[in-house]
Amino acid sequence: SLKLMHEQQKIEPLLLDESWYFDVDHALLGRLSTSYPVKQLRHLLDAPPIPLDQTALLAEKMAETCPEFPLPQIFTQRKTIQTPPIPIVVLDHLGETQLPWSKADEEDLSSIYTARIAFDYSGLVIPFYDEGDHVVRQEGEVLVEYLRDKTFESNKLNEIIAELHLRPMHAWERFNWDLLENELFVLKKIRDINELEPLYNKVFPHLKSLGWRVEFASPIYQEVVNADDVEWYSELEESSNDFFSYQLGILVEGKQVSIVPLVAELIHKYSGEQLDLLPNNQLVKLSLNDGRALRVEMGRVKPLVRLLLQFGMRHIDEQQNLQLNKYQLILLQEAELAIAATKVRWQGAEHLRDKLKQLIHLTELPEITPPKGLHAELRDYQHYGLNWLQFLRASHFSGVLADDMGLGKTVQTLAHLQYEKEQGRLVQASLIVAPTSLVGNWLAEAKRFTPKLKVLVYHGSERHQDDFMRYDIIISTYGLIHRDKEKFIDYSFYYLILDEAQFIKNARTKTTQIIQQLQATHRLCLTGTPLENHLGELWSLFHFLMPGLLGDTKQFRTWFRTPIEKYADFDRRELLARRVKPFMLRRTKNQVARELPPKTEITRTIEIVGPQRDLYEAIRMSMEKKVRDAIAKQGLGKSHILLLDALLKLRQVCCDPRLLTLTEATIAHGTSAKLEALMNLLDNVVEEKRRVLVFSQFTSMLQLIEEELMQRQYEYLKLTGQTQNRQALVDSFQEGKAPIFLISLKAGGTGLNLTKADTVIHYDPWWNPAVEDQATDRTHRIGQENPVFVYKLITTGTVEEAILSMQERKRQLVDGILTADATKTISLSEADLDQFFMPLQ
Repeated sequence: SLKLMHEQQKIEPLLLDESWYFDVDHALLGRLSTSYPVKQLRHLLDAPPIPLDQTALLAEKMAETCPEFPLPQIFTQRKTIQTPPIPIVVLDHLGETQLPWSKADEEDLSSIYTARIAFDYSGLVIPFYDEGDHVVRQEGEVLVEYLRDKTFESNKLNEIIAELHLRPMHAWERFNWDLLENELFVLKKIRDINELEPLYNKVFPHLKSLGWRVEFASPIYQEVVNADDVEWYSELEESSNDFFSYQLGILVEGKQVSIVPLVAELIHKYSGEQLDLLPNNQLVKLSLNDGRALRVEMGRVKPLVRLLLQFGMRHIDEQQNLQLNKYQLILLQEAELAIAATKVRWQGAEHLRDKLKQLIHLTELPEITPPKGLHAELRDYQHYGLNWLQFLRASHFSGVLADDMGLGKTVQTLAHLQYEKEQGRLVQASLIVAPTSLVGNWLAEAKRFTPKLKVLVYHGSERHQDDFMRYDIIISTYGLIHRDKEKFIDYSFYYLILDEAQFIKNARTKTTQIIQQLQATHRLCLTGTPLENHLGELWSLFHFLMPGLLGDTKQFRTWFRTPIEKYADFDRRELLARRVKPFMLRRTKNQVARELPPKTEITRTIEIVGPQRDLYEAIRMSMEKKVRDAIAKQGLGKSHILLLDALLKLRQVCCDPRLLTLTEATIAHGTSAKLEALMNLLDNVVEEKRRVLVFSQFTSMLQLIEEELMQRQYEYLKLTGQTQNRQALVDSFQEGKAPIFLISLKAGGTGLNLTKADTVIHYDPWWNPAVEDQATDRTHRIGQENPVFVYKLITTGTVEEAILSMQERKRQLVDGILTADATKTISLSEADLDQFFMPLQ
């Protein structure tokens, strides 16, 4: 076409009564000097393009009529190409348009999915709507003529119309988008993006088999890559001390494509909670950076969704890798197990991967020969505990030895430290932190089982003069850790061992926060009750042992505590159980029953009558009204203290009306059915020459029992929180100086070795069964030679029966986490109030 140029710049003529020009680029306007009239210039500018094969004729005419114009290039070489074309279908989406038959006030919109048909002749793409039999193109100095195969094109057009169910565009549609006839066709069966799925699955692959090239002009279309048709890979590289760079992805045509950012994009698009609720077999599409999409089942993506949500997408680096610390590597096992990666490459961490596998399956741990300096013969399960502790140490992981009370956590720990000493690794002192009541027991056990280890009890007024470097083991208390924090924080211990580690279950206490700051090469928790009341206690233990394994408090609450405790989510509970299993070794008495004498539990039900019954009903009705009125006014959460006070009063009536300070209770003094039942039971026990432990959480109740024992002239011992000579009392009982030992549940429920007893009586039930189990374990433990009988005294139809029901639900929560038993469930609701305040029948 003809162009006006001025100093290599295109200018636009203005066709007025005389010729003017306008320089678009420089915004200049001026007269146009020419001998041609305006009308003739207009005809020249509006003339259609001249075909390349007519340039010779055009040059001849221009030389005669307008020699001042530059002549077009004349081609002396010509070439004709006749080649089989490749059919092309280009799919597009024109969005929404107002349909012509809709009324003006109606919003009748339609998405139009279109197809453009073209043919590739050796690199020259010719649209179908071009009606010519041939096309001429300039290629360098040669004029090339492409001959079209119109019959082939017509046949292929009919083929694509049938395969995609195409229709020609209506005239109004072409007008709306300024299109030529046959420039676009409409996919008449596609009205919604969700209807495109069958095209990816069947139609497009079939078209390709017929020789069609399928292209997409709109991002709404994506070529789909099926997860089963690609190779998965994962790579783990050590990036720095205790930190690793992890990448998970697929191989697409030999190229690595990380799916970590793809899943992150999916989480941004939807909420993590919504994604986690999707069925595992539901298909999702992840957009690849080459325009295609990976179609994968949600079950394969969920583990990575959990990874990113629990530890934050901020951990994705510039190379689209996920940055993890060594404690979080256990999650990779979960992810790869679910994703079923067919190709796994671990770079620089093969040894760690092997150790993780061993920890997960807890099989074939290296066998350790017990140390020569251990003055004890380990039972089989204790020997396995030593193997496990050594494996954790060698793998640089921490853990919880969570055996039931009485199974020998102390001797296993001392055997482990003795082994470390003999191997030359115990060159710094190891710190054992224990409740004050257990310090004496640790010292006695260390002297008995590992006499060659140098032990310091860091206690008393002269403690500040002690030099930790001179000892192998330092034994101290949680209280002194808080009081002398500077001394402990300044020293780097070899092992930091927390006995009765539930003492740090509250992560907000000062003592817990100080213990978190202590420096140690290895960390170990000892507890028979790693989970007593709620899952936050378990988080606190592992935050001390391996920060990051369970996320921070907010992540843990969102992903585990709320779903498990509030909604009884089996999947989350099993996930949590798998997460902690490699780092927690727990054996119950049932599992090692062959090494312990049998234990028989007996629930003795007692009916309260007379004035005691009347008092119970009066208090029940009065307190129920107060509690329900408070709940109606301010909710159950804010009525918690009032509810506990009501339950306390009811429990006290069940034990003995004299425990109540209310004046009204005096009418029932001296009418305790339970105390009478206890004394009858003790009469039989003493007559049978058995030894008995009596536990109560009320020290005032122990005093009332004591008075009854004195009247019957029975020999007895008593231990409460005020007792100073605990060990002397224990020794007296073990030596047979008294058949009855009265013990406060809080003061004596842990840390005592009373294997000479063969009977345990729980006078009043406690909400948490683990506390009662611990008390029973004072006698049902290693060293017990006789069968043990455990009696629980329960008043019929009272709040005590409700407590038993609550105990079972609490036990199910604990078992569900520590054993991953999917048959366990929990349910907590306000309906429990009905059971608490149920009238006596």
